[in-house]
Amino acid sequence: MTWCDLSATTVLARKWRPRTFAELVGQGHVVKALENALAQNRLHHAYLFTGTRGVGKTTIARIFAKSLNCLEGVSASPCGVCSACREIDAGRFVDLVELDAASNTQVDSMRELLESALYAPTNARFKVYIIDEVHMLSRSAFNAMLKTLEEPPGHIKFILATTDPQKIPVTVLSRCLQFNLKQLPPPLIIDRLAHVLEQENIEFEPPALALIARAAEGSLRDALSLLDQGIAFAAGNVTEAVVRDMLGAVDRGHVFALLEALANGDGPALLAIAQDMQMRSISFDAALQELAGILHRIALLKQIPEGIAEDDPDYEKLLNLAGQLVADEIQLCYQIALHGRNDLELAPDEYAGFTMTLLRMLAFQPARQATELPPKSSLDRPRKASPVVVDAGATNDVPIQAASNQAPPPVAENGALPDWQTLVAQLNLQGIALQFAKQCVLQELTDNRITLQLAQEQKHFQNNKLAVDKLQAALAGYFVRPIRLSVVIGEAALDTPAVLEQQARDTRQAQAEGALSQDKFVRSAQTELDASIVGGSVKPI
Repeated sequence: MTWCDLSATTVLARKWRPRTFAELVGQGHVVKALENALAQNRLHHAYLFTGTRGVGKTTIARIFAKSLNCLEGVSASPCGVCSACREIDAGRFVDLVELDAASNTQVDSMRELLESALYAPTNARFKVYIIDEVHMLSRSAFNAMLKTLEEPPGHIKFILATTDPQKIPVTVLSRCLQFNLKQLPPPLIIDRLAHVLEQENIEFEPPALALIARAAEGSLRDALSLLDQGIAFAAGNVTEAVVRDMLGAVDRGHVFALLEALANGDGPALLAIAQDMQMRSISFDAALQELAGILHRIALLKQIPEGIAEDDPDYEKLLNLAGQLVADEIQLCYQIALHGRNDLELAPDEYAGFTMTLLRMLAFQPARQATELPPKSSLDRPRKASPVVVDAGATNDVPIQAASNQAPPPVAENGALPDWQTLVAQLNLQGIALQFAKQCVLQELTDNRITLQLAQEQKHFQNNKLAVDKLQAALAGYFVRPIRLSVVIGEAALDTPAVLEQQARDTRQAQAEGALSQDKFVRSAQTELDASIVGGSVKPI
Protein backbone atom coordinates (compact mmCIF):
# COMPACT_ATOMS: atom_id res chain seq x y z
CA MET A 1 0.00 0.00 0.00
CA THR A 2 1.42 3.39 -0.99
CA TRP A 3 1.02 6.44 1.20
CA CYS A 4 2.23 10.00 0.99
CA ASP A 5 5.60 10.51 2.66
CA LEU A 6 4.62 12.59 5.66
CA SER A 7 6.42 13.49 8.85
CA ALA A 8 6.17 11.13 11.80
CA THR A 9 4.41 13.90 13.72
CA THR A 10 1.55 14.15 11.20
CA VAL A 11 -1.80 13.44 12.79
CA LEU A 12 -3.34 10.06 11.90
CA ALA A 13 -6.34 11.61 10.11
CA ARG A 14 -3.92 13.17 7.57
CA LYS A 15 -1.25 10.50 7.53
CA TRP A 16 -3.76 7.74 6.75
CA ARG A 17 -5.96 9.74 4.40
CA PRO A 18 -6.71 7.59 1.30
CA ARG A 19 -4.86 8.57 -1.87
CA THR A 20 -6.70 6.26 -4.31
CA PHE A 21 -10.22 4.89 -4.72
CA ALA A 22 -8.96 1.44 -3.70
CA GLU A 23 -7.99 2.75 -0.28
CA LEU A 24 -11.38 4.33 0.45
CA VAL A 25 -13.46 2.65 3.15
CA GLY A 26 -17.22 2.24 3.18
CA GLN A 27 -18.34 4.34 0.17
CA GLY A 28 -18.44 1.63 -2.48
CA HIS A 29 -21.62 2.93 -4.13
CA VAL A 30 -19.97 6.29 -4.88
CA VAL A 31 -16.59 4.85 -5.86
CA LYS A 32 -18.15 2.40 -8.31
CA ALA A 33 -20.11 5.16 -10.08
CA LEU A 34 -17.06 7.41 -10.40
CA GLU A 35 -14.80 4.59 -11.57
CA ASN A 36 -17.30 3.64 -14.29
CA ALA A 37 -17.61 7.27 -15.39
CA LEU A 38 -13.82 7.60 -15.65
CA ALA A 39 -13.41 4.28 -17.47
CA GLN A 40 -16.12 5.13 -20.04
CA ASN A 41 -15.17 8.83 -20.30
CA ARG A 42 -18.72 9.84 -19.39
CA LEU A 43 -17.79 12.84 -17.26
CA HIS A 44 -20.21 15.42 -15.91
CA HIS A 45 -19.20 19.03 -15.40
CA ALA A 46 -20.53 19.34 -11.80
CA TYR A 47 -20.69 16.87 -8.91
CA LEU A 48 -22.26 17.27 -5.46
CA PHE A 49 -21.10 15.12 -2.55
CA THR A 50 -23.34 15.16 0.53
CA GLY A 51 -22.94 13.51 3.92
CA THR A 52 -22.05 14.13 7.55
CA ARG A 53 -18.61 15.23 8.70
CA GLY A 54 -15.62 12.95 8.22
CA VAL A 55 -17.13 10.46 5.77
CA GLY A 56 -14.84 11.29 2.84
CA LYS A 57 -16.40 14.09 0.75
CA THR A 58 -13.28 16.18 0.12
CA THR A 59 -11.09 13.06 0.05
CA ILE A 60 -13.11 11.63 -2.84
CA ALA A 61 -13.04 15.04 -4.55
CA ARG A 62 -9.23 15.14 -4.43
CA ILE A 63 -8.87 11.57 -5.69
CA PHE A 64 -11.29 12.38 -8.53
CA ALA A 65 -9.25 15.48 -9.41
CA LYS A 66 -6.10 13.34 -9.44
CA SER A 67 -7.81 10.79 -11.71
CA LEU A 68 -8.72 13.56 -14.17
CA ASN A 69 -5.25 15.13 -14.31
CA CYS A 70 -2.84 12.19 -13.92
CA LEU A 71 -0.14 12.45 -16.60
CA GLU A 72 -0.70 8.76 -17.40
CA GLY A 73 -4.19 9.66 -18.65
CA VAL A 74 -7.74 9.86 -17.32
CA SER A 75 -8.16 6.76 -15.20
CA ALA A 76 -9.83 5.45 -12.04
CA SER A 77 -6.34 4.37 -10.88
CA PRO A 78 -4.01 7.40 -10.99
CA CYS A 79 -0.33 6.52 -10.87
CA GLY A 80 0.43 8.53 -7.73
CA VAL A 81 4.04 9.18 -8.78
CA CYS A 82 3.77 11.72 -11.61
CA SER A 83 4.19 15.42 -10.89
CA ALA A 84 0.46 16.11 -11.09
CA CYS A 85 -0.43 13.33 -8.62
CA ARG A 86 2.30 14.33 -6.18
CA GLU A 87 1.37 18.01 -6.31
CA ILE A 88 -2.31 17.28 -5.75
CA ASP A 89 -1.41 15.08 -2.75
CA ALA A 90 0.78 17.87 -1.39
CA GLY A 91 -1.95 20.50 -1.95
CA ARG A 92 0.03 22.72 -4.30
CA PHE A 93 -1.41 21.86 -7.72
CA VAL A 94 -2.08 25.17 -9.42
CA ASP A 95 -5.12 23.96 -11.40
CA LEU A 96 -6.87 22.49 -8.35
CA VAL A 97 -8.64 25.28 -6.48
CA GLU A 98 -10.22 24.54 -3.10
CA LEU A 99 -12.63 27.11 -1.67
CA ASP A 100 -14.11 27.05 1.82
CA ALA A 101 -17.58 28.50 1.30
CA ALA A 102 -17.98 29.03 5.05
CA SER A 103 -15.19 31.64 4.91
CA ASN A 104 -16.06 33.06 1.46
CA THR A 105 -19.82 33.51 1.47
CA GLN A 106 -20.06 36.76 -0.46
CA VAL A 107 -20.85 37.18 -4.13
CA ASP A 108 -17.53 38.96 -4.81
CA SER A 109 -15.56 35.81 -3.97
CA MET A 110 -17.70 33.74 -6.32
CA ARG A 111 -17.39 36.27 -9.17
CA GLU A 112 -13.61 36.28 -8.79
CA LEU A 113 -13.55 32.48 -8.92
CA LEU A 114 -15.79 32.36 -12.00
CA GLU A 115 -13.67 34.93 -13.82
CA SER A 116 -10.55 32.81 -13.30
CA ALA A 117 -12.46 29.76 -14.54
CA LEU A 118 -12.68 31.25 -18.03
CA TYR A 119 -8.92 30.81 -18.53
CA ALA A 120 -7.46 27.48 -19.67
CA PRO A 121 -5.55 25.30 -17.20
CA THR A 122 -1.91 26.22 -16.67
CA ASN A 123 -0.44 22.72 -16.79
CA ALA A 124 -3.28 20.23 -16.57
CA ARG A 125 -6.04 18.52 -18.49
CA PHE A 126 -8.86 20.03 -16.40
CA LYS A 127 -9.17 22.92 -14.01
CA VAL A 128 -10.97 21.50 -10.94
CA TYR A 129 -12.83 23.65 -8.39
CA ILE A 130 -13.66 22.02 -5.04
CA ILE A 131 -16.12 24.13 -3.01
CA ASP A 132 -16.52 22.79 0.52
CA GLU A 133 -19.59 23.53 2.66
CA VAL A 134 -21.22 25.02 -0.41
CA HIS A 135 -24.54 25.50 1.41
CA MET A 136 -22.93 28.45 3.27
CA LEU A 137 -22.83 30.60 0.10
CA SER A 138 -25.18 33.56 -0.01
CA ARG A 139 -28.17 33.68 -2.33
CA SER A 140 -26.38 36.18 -4.55
CA ALA A 141 -23.30 33.94 -4.79
CA PHE A 142 -25.48 30.99 -5.86
CA ASN A 143 -27.14 33.14 -8.50
CA ALA A 144 -23.73 34.23 -9.79
CA MET A 145 -22.58 30.64 -10.35
CA LEU A 146 -25.78 29.36 -11.99
CA LYS A 147 -24.88 30.36 -15.56
CA THR A 148 -21.40 28.88 -15.31
CA LEU A 149 -22.79 25.67 -13.82
CA GLU A 150 -25.28 25.37 -16.65
CA GLU A 151 -22.83 25.98 -19.54
CA PRO A 152 -19.27 25.68 -18.23
CA PRO A 153 -16.16 25.69 -20.46
CA GLY A 154 -15.00 22.21 -21.43
CA HIS A 155 -11.88 22.41 -19.26
CA ILE A 156 -13.80 23.08 -16.00
CA LYS A 157 -15.03 20.57 -13.41
CA PHE A 158 -16.94 21.66 -10.31
CA ILE A 159 -17.02 19.43 -7.22
CA LEU A 160 -19.30 20.71 -4.47
CA ALA A 161 -19.40 19.24 -0.95
CA THR A 162 -21.92 19.89 1.81
CA THR A 163 -23.26 18.53 5.08
CA ASP A 164 -26.64 20.20 4.56
CA PRO A 165 -28.00 19.81 1.01
CA GLN A 166 -31.42 21.14 2.07
CA LYS A 167 -29.98 24.68 2.06
CA ILE A 168 -28.78 24.49 -1.55
CA PRO A 169 -31.18 26.04 -4.10
CA VAL A 170 -32.92 23.50 -6.32
CA THR A 171 -31.65 25.39 -9.37
CA VAL A 172 -28.10 24.42 -8.33
CA LEU A 173 -29.03 20.85 -7.35
CA SER A 174 -30.59 20.25 -10.75
CA ARG A 175 -27.29 21.07 -12.49
CA CYS A 176 -25.19 18.60 -10.49
CA LEU A 177 -24.77 14.84 -10.24
CA GLN A 178 -25.51 14.18 -6.58
CA PHE A 179 -23.89 11.43 -4.46
CA ASN A 180 -24.87 10.81 -0.85
CA LEU A 181 -22.04 9.46 1.30
CA LYS A 182 -23.10 7.19 4.16
CA GLN A 183 -21.96 7.12 7.76
CA LEU A 184 -19.55 4.27 8.35
CA PRO A 185 -20.78 1.37 10.55
CA PRO A 186 -18.77 0.72 13.75
CA PRO A 187 -17.35 -2.67 12.59
CA LEU A 188 -15.82 -1.00 9.53
CA ILE A 189 -14.30 1.77 11.65
CA ILE A 190 -12.93 -0.79 14.13
CA ASP A 191 -11.23 -2.74 11.32
CA ARG A 192 -9.69 0.44 9.94
CA LEU A 193 -8.43 1.59 13.36
CA ALA A 194 -6.94 -1.86 14.02
CA HIS A 195 -5.13 -1.74 10.67
CA VAL A 196 -3.71 1.71 11.44
CA LEU A 197 -2.48 0.66 14.89
CA GLU A 198 -0.90 -2.50 13.51
CA GLN A 199 0.96 -0.46 10.89
CA GLU A 200 2.02 2.01 13.58
CA ASN A 201 3.20 -0.87 15.85
CA ILE A 202 1.01 0.30 18.74
CA GLU A 203 -0.60 -2.18 21.14
CA PHE A 204 -4.35 -1.98 21.66
CA GLU A 205 -7.39 -3.77 23.07
CA PRO A 206 -10.34 -4.44 20.69
CA PRO A 207 -12.95 -3.17 23.22
CA ALA A 208 -11.11 0.18 23.26
CA LEU A 209 -11.54 0.50 19.49
CA ALA A 210 -15.24 -0.35 19.85
CA LEU A 211 -15.64 2.56 22.28
CA ILE A 212 -13.89 4.94 19.87
CA ALA A 213 -16.00 3.71 16.93
CA ARG A 214 -19.22 4.35 18.85
CA ALA A 215 -18.06 7.80 19.93
CA ALA A 216 -17.13 8.71 16.33
CA GLU A 217 -20.78 8.30 15.24
CA GLY A 218 -19.97 7.12 11.72
CA SER A 219 -17.09 9.53 11.03
CA LEU A 220 -13.76 7.87 10.26
CA ARG A 221 -11.93 11.19 10.57
CA ASP A 222 -13.35 11.70 14.06
CA ALA A 223 -12.39 8.12 14.94
CA LEU A 224 -8.78 8.71 13.85
CA SER A 225 -8.65 11.97 15.82
CA LEU A 226 -9.96 10.19 18.92
CA LEU A 227 -7.43 7.43 18.34
CA ASP A 228 -4.67 10.04 18.22
CA GLN A 229 -5.92 11.39 21.52
CA GLY A 230 -6.12 7.89 22.99
CA ILE A 231 -2.52 7.11 21.98
CA ALA A 232 -1.31 10.26 23.72
CA PHE A 233 -3.52 9.60 26.74
CA ALA A 234 -2.39 5.97 27.05
CA ALA A 235 1.30 6.60 26.39
CA GLY A 236 1.31 4.10 23.52
CA ASN A 237 -0.96 1.28 24.75
CA VAL A 238 -4.61 1.88 23.84
CA THR A 239 -6.58 -0.03 26.50
CA GLU A 240 -10.29 -0.10 27.22
CA ALA A 241 -9.89 1.45 30.68
CA VAL A 242 -7.86 4.36 29.30
CA VAL A 243 -10.32 5.06 26.49
CA ARG A 244 -13.26 4.94 28.92
CA ASP A 245 -11.55 7.53 31.12
CA MET A 246 -10.72 9.66 28.09
CA LEU A 247 -14.25 9.59 26.67
CA GLY A 248 -16.02 9.64 30.03
CA ALA A 249 -17.78 6.45 28.94
CA VAL A 250 -19.83 4.39 31.37
CA ASP A 251 -18.44 1.13 32.72
CA ARG A 252 -20.79 -1.54 31.36
CA GLY A 253 -20.49 -3.37 34.68
CA HIS A 254 -22.65 -0.71 36.31
CA VAL A 255 -25.31 -1.03 33.61
CA PHE A 256 -25.43 -4.83 33.83
CA ALA A 257 -25.67 -4.55 37.63
CA LEU A 258 -28.62 -2.17 37.24
CA LEU A 259 -30.41 -4.59 34.93
CA GLU A 260 -29.76 -7.52 37.29
CA ALA A 261 -31.26 -5.55 40.18
CA LEU A 262 -34.20 -4.53 37.99
CA ALA A 263 -34.83 -8.14 36.92
CA ASN A 264 -34.88 -9.18 40.61
CA GLY A 265 -37.16 -6.28 41.57
CA ASP A 266 -34.47 -5.14 44.02
CA GLY A 267 -35.10 -1.42 44.64
CA PRO A 268 -32.41 -0.95 47.34
CA ALA A 269 -29.78 -2.45 45.02
CA LEU A 270 -30.82 -0.05 42.22
CA LEU A 271 -30.43 2.92 44.56
CA ALA A 272 -27.06 1.70 45.87
CA ILE A 273 -25.67 1.33 42.32
CA ALA A 274 -26.95 4.81 41.38
CA GLN A 275 -25.28 6.30 44.46
CA ASP A 276 -22.01 4.58 43.59
CA MET A 277 -22.22 6.00 40.07
CA GLN A 278 -22.79 9.47 41.51
CA MET A 279 -19.73 9.09 43.76
CA ARG A 280 -17.66 8.17 40.69
CA SER A 281 -19.00 11.22 38.78
CA ILE A 282 -20.35 9.00 35.98
CA SER A 283 -22.48 10.80 33.41
CA PHE A 284 -26.10 9.76 33.94
CA ASP A 285 -26.99 10.79 30.40
CA ALA A 286 -24.31 8.44 29.06
CA ALA A 287 -25.50 5.76 31.50
CA LEU A 288 -29.06 5.91 30.14
CA GLN A 289 -27.71 5.80 26.59
CA GLU A 290 -25.66 2.70 27.44
CA LEU A 291 -28.66 1.18 29.23
CA ALA A 292 -30.85 1.64 26.15
CA GLY A 293 -28.14 0.11 23.97
CA ILE A 294 -27.87 -3.01 26.13
CA LEU A 295 -31.67 -3.36 26.32
CA HIS A 296 -31.72 -3.27 22.51
CA ARG A 297 -29.20 -6.13 22.39
CA ILE A 298 -31.17 -8.12 24.97
CA ALA A 299 -34.36 -7.71 22.93
CA LEU A 300 -32.50 -8.78 19.80
CA LEU A 301 -31.12 -11.87 21.53
CA LYS A 302 -34.53 -12.78 22.91
CA GLN A 303 -36.43 -12.41 19.64
CA ILE A 304 -33.70 -13.22 17.08
CA PRO A 305 -30.91 -15.19 18.81
CA GLU A 306 -28.79 -15.18 15.66
CA GLY A 307 -28.56 -11.38 15.91
CA ILE A 308 -25.90 -11.61 18.64
CA ALA A 309 -22.74 -13.61 17.98
CA GLU A 310 -21.89 -16.25 20.57
CA ASP A 311 -18.31 -14.99 20.75
CA ASP A 312 -19.54 -11.55 21.84
CA PRO A 313 -17.78 -10.65 25.14
CA ASP A 314 -21.14 -9.84 26.76
CA TYR A 315 -23.02 -12.85 25.35
CA GLU A 316 -23.40 -14.73 28.66
CA LYS A 317 -24.61 -11.64 30.52
CA LEU A 318 -27.06 -10.78 27.74
CA LEU A 319 -28.35 -14.37 27.64
CA ASN A 320 -28.90 -14.42 31.40
CA LEU A 321 -30.84 -11.14 31.32
CA ALA A 322 -32.86 -12.29 28.30
CA GLY A 323 -33.99 -15.25 30.40
CA GLN A 324 -34.94 -13.06 33.36
CA LEU A 325 -36.79 -10.26 31.55
CA VAL A 326 -39.99 -10.75 29.57
CA ALA A 327 -40.26 -9.19 26.11
CA ASP A 328 -42.82 -6.55 27.12
CA GLU A 329 -40.66 -5.46 30.05
CA ILE A 330 -37.59 -5.06 27.83
CA GLN A 331 -39.49 -2.88 25.37
CA LEU A 332 -40.98 -0.77 28.16
CA CYS A 333 -37.63 -0.25 29.89
CA TYR A 334 -36.08 0.73 26.56
CA GLN A 335 -38.71 3.44 26.03
CA ILE A 336 -38.37 4.65 29.63
CA ALA A 337 -34.58 4.95 29.19
CA LEU A 338 -35.02 7.03 26.02
CA HIS A 339 -37.56 9.36 27.63
CA GLY A 340 -35.44 9.53 30.78
CA ARG A 341 -32.57 11.05 28.78
CA ASN A 342 -34.87 13.78 27.51
CA ASP A 343 -36.17 14.46 31.02
CA LEU A 344 -32.73 14.82 32.65
CA GLU A 345 -32.45 18.53 31.88
CA LEU A 346 -35.91 19.11 33.38
CA ALA A 347 -35.14 17.24 36.61
CA PRO A 348 -33.98 19.05 39.80
CA ASP A 349 -30.57 17.46 39.19
CA GLU A 350 -29.18 14.61 37.07
CA TYR A 351 -29.12 12.17 39.99
CA ALA A 352 -32.81 12.76 40.71
CA GLY A 353 -33.70 12.38 37.04
CA PHE A 354 -31.67 9.16 36.76
CA THR A 355 -33.08 7.53 39.90
CA MET A 356 -36.65 8.51 38.93
CA THR A 357 -36.09 6.79 35.58
CA LEU A 358 -34.96 3.62 37.38
CA LEU A 359 -37.92 3.81 39.78
CA ARG A 360 -40.24 4.20 36.81
CA MET A 361 -38.84 0.99 35.32
CA LEU A 362 -39.36 -0.72 38.67
CA ALA A 363 -42.90 0.63 39.10
CA PHE A 364 -44.05 -0.48 35.65
CA GLN A 365 -42.70 -4.01 35.87
CA PRO A 366 -45.24 -6.63 34.74
CA ALA A 367 -47.24 -8.21 37.58
CA ARG A 368 -45.14 -10.95 39.13
CA GLN A 369 -48.11 -12.90 40.51
CA ALA A 370 -51.35 -13.75 38.76
CA THR A 371 -54.40 -12.02 40.27
CA GLU A 372 -56.98 -13.96 38.27
CA LEU A 373 -56.58 -17.74 38.03
CA PRO A 374 -58.15 -19.66 35.17
CA PRO A 375 -59.92 -22.98 35.92
CA LYS A 376 -57.77 -25.95 36.78
CA SER A 377 -56.24 -27.63 33.77
CA SER A 378 -56.67 -31.29 33.01
CA LEU A 379 -54.35 -33.80 34.68
CA ASP A 380 -50.80 -33.87 33.37
CA ARG A 381 -50.09 -36.77 31.05
CA PRO A 382 -46.72 -38.59 31.10
CA ARG A 383 -44.36 -37.19 28.48
CA LYS A 384 -41.33 -38.61 26.80
CA ALA A 385 -38.26 -36.72 28.02
CA SER A 386 -34.62 -36.65 27.03
CA PRO A 387 -32.07 -38.03 29.47
CA VAL A 388 -30.64 -34.56 30.23
CA VAL A 389 -31.34 -33.92 33.94
CA VAL A 390 -30.37 -31.19 36.37
CA ASP A 391 -30.60 -32.17 40.05
CA ALA A 392 -30.86 -28.85 41.84
CA GLY A 393 -30.66 -30.44 45.27
CA ALA A 394 -27.77 -32.83 44.76
CA THR A 395 -25.44 -31.05 47.14
CA ASN A 396 -27.59 -29.64 49.90
CA ASP A 397 -31.14 -29.55 51.19
CA VAL A 398 -33.15 -26.36 51.36
CA PRO A 399 -34.08 -25.01 54.82
CA ILE A 400 -37.76 -25.35 55.57
CA GLN A 401 -39.82 -22.28 56.43
CA ALA A 402 -43.47 -22.99 57.05
CA ALA A 403 -45.73 -20.30 55.65
CA SER A 404 -48.52 -18.92 57.79
CA ASN A 405 -52.09 -19.20 56.50
CA GLN A 406 -50.77 -21.40 53.69
CA ALA A 407 -53.45 -23.10 51.62
CA PRO A 408 -53.11 -26.88 51.32
CA PRO A 409 -51.42 -28.22 48.19
CA PRO A 410 -53.91 -28.46 45.28
CA VAL A 411 -53.74 -32.24 44.92
CA ALA A 412 -56.17 -33.72 42.41
CA GLU A 413 -58.42 -36.68 43.11
CA ASN A 414 -57.26 -40.31 42.93
CA GLY A 415 -53.72 -39.33 43.92
CA ALA A 416 -53.07 -37.63 40.56
CA LEU A 417 -50.59 -34.81 40.14
CA PRO A 418 -51.65 -31.38 41.45
CA ASP A 419 -52.54 -28.56 39.08
CA TRP A 420 -49.16 -26.91 38.38
CA GLN A 421 -50.57 -23.55 37.31
CA THR A 422 -52.52 -23.14 40.54
CA LEU A 423 -49.52 -24.26 42.56
CA VAL A 424 -47.23 -21.73 40.83
CA ALA A 425 -49.70 -18.93 41.60
CA GLN A 426 -49.52 -19.79 45.32
CA LEU A 427 -45.70 -19.90 45.56
CA ASN A 428 -45.30 -16.10 45.63
CA LEU A 429 -42.45 -16.23 43.09
CA GLN A 430 -40.94 -13.20 41.39
CA GLY A 431 -38.57 -12.37 38.55
CA ILE A 432 -36.62 -15.10 36.83
CA ALA A 433 -37.94 -17.85 39.14
CA LEU A 434 -41.54 -17.03 38.20
CA GLN A 435 -40.75 -17.00 34.47
CA PHE A 436 -38.94 -20.34 34.86
CA ALA A 437 -41.86 -21.95 36.68
CA LYS A 438 -44.35 -20.73 34.07
CA GLN A 439 -42.43 -22.47 31.29
CA CYS A 440 -42.53 -25.89 33.02
CA VAL A 441 -45.04 -28.70 33.46
CA LEU A 442 -45.14 -30.99 36.47
CA GLN A 443 -44.04 -34.49 35.54
CA GLU A 444 -43.52 -36.23 38.89
CA LEU A 445 -44.21 -35.52 42.58
CA THR A 446 -42.99 -37.76 45.43
CA ASP A 447 -42.45 -37.14 49.12
CA ASN A 448 -39.17 -35.27 48.68
CA ARG A 449 -38.66 -34.96 44.93
CA ILE A 450 -40.32 -32.93 42.18
CA THR A 451 -39.54 -33.40 38.50
CA LEU A 452 -40.39 -30.65 36.01
CA GLN A 453 -40.28 -30.82 32.23
CA LEU A 454 -38.93 -27.88 30.19
CA ALA A 455 -39.27 -27.43 26.43
CA GLN A 456 -36.14 -27.49 24.28
CA GLU A 457 -36.48 -23.82 23.30
CA GLN A 458 -36.57 -22.83 26.99
CA LYS A 459 -33.53 -24.87 28.02
CA HIS A 460 -31.55 -21.75 28.98
CA PHE A 461 -33.56 -21.72 32.22
CA GLN A 462 -32.03 -25.10 33.09
CA ASN A 463 -28.58 -23.52 33.47
CA ASN A 464 -29.83 -20.58 35.51
CA LYS A 465 -28.88 -21.67 39.04
CA LEU A 466 -30.54 -18.63 40.60
CA ALA A 467 -33.93 -19.47 39.10
CA VAL A 468 -33.69 -23.18 39.97
CA ASP A 469 -32.62 -22.48 43.56
CA LYS A 470 -35.39 -19.93 44.13
CA LEU A 471 -38.07 -22.28 42.79
CA GLN A 472 -36.73 -25.19 44.86
CA ALA A 473 -36.74 -23.04 48.03
CA ALA A 474 -40.31 -21.88 47.35
CA LEU A 475 -41.52 -25.48 46.86
CA ALA A 476 -39.77 -26.61 50.06
CA GLY A 477 -41.46 -23.84 52.02
CA TYR A 478 -44.83 -24.60 50.47
CA PHE A 479 -44.80 -28.35 51.20
CA VAL A 480 -43.01 -27.82 54.56
CA ARG A 481 -40.39 -30.47 53.85
CA PRO A 482 -37.05 -30.77 52.05
CA ILE A 483 -37.52 -30.87 48.28
CA ARG A 484 -35.09 -31.94 45.59
CA LEU A 485 -35.94 -30.36 42.23
CA SER A 486 -35.06 -32.07 38.93
CA VAL A 487 -35.50 -30.56 35.49
CA VAL A 488 -35.68 -32.60 32.28
CA ILE A 489 -35.70 -31.39 28.69
CA GLY A 490 -38.57 -32.73 26.62
CA GLU A 491 -41.15 -31.81 24.01
CA ALA A 492 -43.01 -28.51 24.06
CA ALA A 493 -46.18 -28.69 26.18
CA LEU A 494 -49.49 -26.98 25.51
CA ASP A 495 -50.51 -26.67 29.16
CA THR A 496 -47.65 -24.76 30.79
CA PRO A 497 -48.81 -21.81 32.93
CA ALA A 498 -47.35 -19.41 30.36
CA VAL A 499 -49.33 -21.01 27.51
CA LEU A 500 -52.53 -21.17 29.56
CA GLU A 501 -52.22 -17.52 30.61
CA GLN A 502 -51.73 -16.49 26.98
CA GLN A 503 -54.78 -18.52 25.98
CA ALA A 504 -56.81 -16.79 28.69
CA ARG A 505 -55.64 -13.37 27.45
CA ASP A 506 -56.51 -14.31 23.86
CA THR A 507 -59.97 -15.46 24.99
CA ARG A 508 -60.63 -12.20 26.85
CA GLN A 509 -59.39 -10.23 23.83
CA ALA A 510 -61.69 -12.15 21.47
CA GLN A 511 -64.64 -11.62 23.83
CA ALA A 512 -63.93 -7.90 24.05
CA GLU A 513 -63.69 -7.54 20.27
CA GLY A 514 -66.86 -9.60 19.80
CA ALA A 515 -68.79 -7.51 22.33
CA LEU A 516 -67.67 -4.28 20.70
CA SER A 517 -68.59 -5.47 17.22
CA GLN A 518 -72.15 -6.20 18.46
CA ASP A 519 -72.58 -2.79 20.09
CA LYS A 520 -75.45 -0.88 18.49
CA PHE A 521 -73.58 2.42 18.36
CA VAL A 522 -70.53 0.83 16.77
CA ARG A 523 -72.62 -1.04 14.19
CA SER A 524 -74.49 2.17 13.38
CA ALA A 525 -71.20 4.06 12.90
CA GLN A 526 -69.90 1.31 10.64
CA THR A 527 -73.04 1.42 8.51
CA GLU A 528 -73.66 5.17 8.30
CA LEU A 529 -70.11 6.52 8.39
CA ASP A 530 -68.33 3.62 6.70
CA ALA A 531 -66.22 3.36 9.86
CA SER A 532 -64.05 0.42 10.84
CA ILE A 533 -62.48 -0.86 14.04
CA VAL A 534 -58.72 -0.37 14.12
CA GLY A 535 -57.06 -3.74 14.64
CA GLY A 536 -55.36 -4.13 18.00
CA SER A 537 -57.03 -1.01 19.48
CA VAL A 538 -59.57 -2.95 21.52
CA LYS A 539 -58.45 -3.73 25.07
CA PRO A 540 -60.44 -5.93 27.45
CA ILE A 541 -61.41 -4.30 30.75
